[in-house]
Amino acid sequence: MSNVASLLSGIEDKSKKMMVRCLELQESLKLSKSEVIELIQINEENKKTIKHLEEKIRSLIIAKTIENKEGTIAAKSKITELVREIDKCMGLLNT
Repeated sequence: MSNVASLLSGIEDKSKKMMVRCLELQESLKLSKSEVIELIQINEENKKTIKHLEEKIRSLIIAKTIENKEGTIAAKSKITELVREIDKCMGLLNT
């Protein structure tokens, strides 16, 4: 009988340890989820910043091309490219 009692006591101890470990893992998971959400938000902000900076770079390239007298042909092609892009956007908005 004492053998059964010691087995039950051992099982009880192990189950308590497992419950404690489970709670620790749940807390760790909760922290990890909040970190993931925060990193996703940071990533989205970085994407917006990159897009904004790329637009600035494009504008600067166009401005420098226009400043350069030899780059008139390149400037015209850039303007044509921008007009086509605007036309595509307008076409998508109309659909």
